[in-house]
Amino acid sequence: MIKTYKLNRETWVDIDNGTPEEINSVMDKYGIHPFVAKELFSSTPKPRIEFHDQYIYCILHFPASKHTHSKDKNQEVDFIIGKDTLITARYDTIDALHKLGKDLEVEEVLDKGNHIYNHSHIIFTRLLRGLYTGVFEELEYIEDTIENITSNIFKKKEREMVVSISEITRTLLDFKRVTDLHQEILEALKERGQEIFGNEFANEMEVIILDFLKINTTIKSNLEMLRELRETDYSLLSAKQNEKLSQWTIIGSVLLILGIIATIATIFF
Repeated sequence: MIKTYKLNRETWVDIDNGTPEEINSVMDKYGIHPFVAKELFSSTPKPRIEFHDQYIYCILHFPASKHTHSKDKNQEVDFIIGKDTLITARYDTIDALHKLGKDLEVEEVLDKGNHIYNHSHIIFTRLLRGLYTGVFEELEYIEDTIENITSNIFKKKEREMVVSISEITRTLLDFKRVTDLHQEILEALKERGQEIFGNEFANEMEVIILDFLKINTTIKSNLEMLRELRETDYSLLSAKQNEKLSQWTIIGSVLLILGIIATIATIFF
């Protein structure tokens, strides 16, 4: 399915699980290289960026633990960024793209977009910021989960939290793996985009890079917090087990003494 949106002089073509016929029509209309168009037929496992004469092609993956609409918890977006045209291809319902599409429809009806923006590549930068806002929301949910784990650990539920800590750590490590290459691609977009599209584009990319760095820092700090929680949980669990072991040792010693006394009593009496 293809949807087209307009804002100022810009056009956004959003391809949602596009058919070969739909993708070929976009290729012909907007002058996309056949090799690039072929990449839009299906998802790609790794991010990358390519520079062409009239546009930039890049692939980014965004973690979506809670906001995914399929079994895949990593959502891919392919971007073809031209001077006045943005083409996106995706293979899942992505909340940020859906929301921006609705917003643009409203702005077009109200004729707002032509008055409130004075820089280029508005749609692309709004879309990227929306995608990173979605990642922030995912991280907020994870932070709430970490707070619940912390609370339960000190409510003497150490054993129950072992699995919870492992699961949320795995989720965060997946977030880190998926976003690790974003900075390299964003920096390349900024530098080469400045040459192709001008200083305004580079300035907008600088803001987006700052958003990404906040996400990267949040992921690392949460992983560090989970490491400390795991150590605390292990210490409390070990202390509790040692306490129980000591109790059983005392009980065993008492029973042994009583057994000896009973044996002696049997012999002499």
